[in-house]
Amino acid sequence: MLDITKDIHSLTTFRRRSGDFMKQLKKSKRPVVLTVKGRAAAVVQDAEAYQRLLDVAARADASEGIRQGLDDANKGKTRSAREFFDSFETKHGLSR
Repeated sequence: MLDITKDIHSLTTFRRRSGDFMKQLKKSKRPVVLTVKGRAAAVVQDAEAYQRLLDVAARADASEGIRQGLDDANKGKTRSAREFFDSFETKHGLSR
């Protein structure tokens, strides 16, 4: 989680002390917000923390897909596999 008292810095400070920031990123696993002219411009984080974020996002995306599918099924917005394959074969000029 971001700590706004420690994790928001100017891009200029980051450039001057990039080694210190890299140590902080690796130790804390928290992202750092970099500002330009007082406004947030970029977020930097270590590679391991970023990979964890990607993994969480992938799981959330799969869960959302399942939720949407169940919602469609509950609303009757489905069709049988036979109907789908018949339509697919017709659309693409395939035959069995």
